[in-house]
Amino acid sequence: MQALTVAYIGLGSNLCDPVHQITTARAAIERLQAVDEIAFSSLYRSPPMGPADQPSYVNAVMGVRTGLTAAALLAKLQQIEAKQGRVRTGERWGPRTLDLDLLLFDEEQIATPDLTVPHVGIAERAFVLYPLAEIAPKLVIPEKGRLSELLERCPMNGLQRIED
Repeated sequence: MQALTVAYIGLGSNLCDPVHQITTARAAIERLQAVDEIAFSSLYRSPPMGPADQPSYVNAVMGVRTGLTAAALLAKLQQIEAKQGRVRTGERWGPRTLDLDLLLFDEEQIATPDLTVPHVGIAERAFVLYPLAEIAPKLVIPEKGRLSELLERCPMNGLQRIED
């Protein structure tokens, strides 16, 4: 176990009651040993990024403090995905019960075959930036810049906050 690190996790789902999938995943992440939730965004509905013939997504971002390494946290997130019915077909941006992405791991920059942090595409994805700004508005993303400046260049593209 390492020193405590702040990490941000993107949650997304568009199958099998997406709101339930997100809330179930949040609870599963909260139960992980050496992981404590520090913030959770509102839920957002977004059009699919990939093939258009699939349902809209529900997305959120969760901030955690963890003693796990980035690789260990990713492995735990993938176990949660599998437990909630995620099947990795190799189809990019296709429909899924649950997608958990490790977006940021403190200020680390990681590039391995299994993990890239900051997450690829983080700076252009409204469904990541808007929920992230809700819980960490002053964040600076390594090699990308201030979150507030990234938001100025990122239209909502159909993203809608889901009211409680």
